[in-house]
Amino acid sequence: MNKSELIDAVAEEADLSKAAAGRAIDALVNSITGALKAGDQITLVGFGTFMVKERAARSGRNPRTGETIKISASSMPVFKAGKALKDAVN
Repeated sequence: MNKSELIDAVAEEADLSKAAAGRAIDALVNSITGALKAGDQITLVGFGTFMVKERAARSGRNPRTGETIKISASSMPVFKAGKALKDAVN
């Protein structure tokens, strides 16, 4: 499902116009992104948790030359599904 299909599904489910559903989805994504940038964790009970995990610096190999390279530390967004979502999928 892509973004336009999601907008269509939300518009139908919530009895909204497609424009209003699109604005709602954009607002949700922007809010989640802003909270993660600020270092917050978002928990939607029954759905899951969005959080940022820190990835330590490590060494890797260049596959072309085989030489060792340094990979710097980074932050990455992570989603952990909640129990209700896991149960609904299984």
